[in-house]
Amino acid sequence: MKRTIENRNVRKLYKHSSSYAVTVPVEMIRALRWQERQKVVFKRQGKKIIIEDWKK
Repeated sequence: MKRTIENRNVRKLYKHSSSYAVTVPVEMIRALRWQERQKVVFKRQGKKIIIEDWKK
């Protein structure tokens, strides 16, 4: 079943051992040109989470 346009970016959190995971839409990954196993940095701003490319 295909998601409607307004629900395309709604995702669920999944618990994996002691961490949580969420799937990211493939369109976003392609637009950012991210690759599998790429390192990213999570930052919190209030109730928002910012995910950025990791820089050495």
